[in-house]
Amino acid sequence: MDELNAHPSTSLDLFRWVGWALMKAGEDWIRERELSHAQSFVLGYLVQNPGAIQRDIAKVSRTTAASVSSLLQGLETRGLIERRSEAGNERSKNVYATPTGAALISGFEAAMAAAEKMILAPLDQAEQATLHTLLTKITAELPRPTR
Repeated sequence: MDELNAHPSTSLDLFRWVGWALMKAGEDWIRERELSHAQSFVLGYLVQNPGAIQRDIAKVSRTTAASVSSLLQGLETRGLIERRSEAGNERSKNVYATPTGAALISGFEAAMAAAEKMILAPLDQAEQATLHTLLTKITAELPRPTR
């Protein structure tokens, strides 16, 4: 949607606007915690996958091992993650979110649910149900997003 176009004219423009509102809510929440998008993603991944190795983190975040190393160093400096060597394998380090790191991002899902509620607030329950049904129908044949 053109920023000068205050009145979206197509369904695609409206989808983009809703997507932008959700993205902005997520970015604002992350920024309040002084995290980058990549840092918050990796921290969330580590909460769900404790003990991940750097190679797996690079793969899931679609970045290089060098970039992940730098990102992890920043999180480690802030006390949000820790790297530990497992017994018998001193070369490979497993990465864990610290309790402080896990607590920092623990409200993200609730924040996004609140954003969804705000976006859908102009619709009554029946309209929300209809919208959900229509979006389910639209997305049924689309490729699934991957991490």
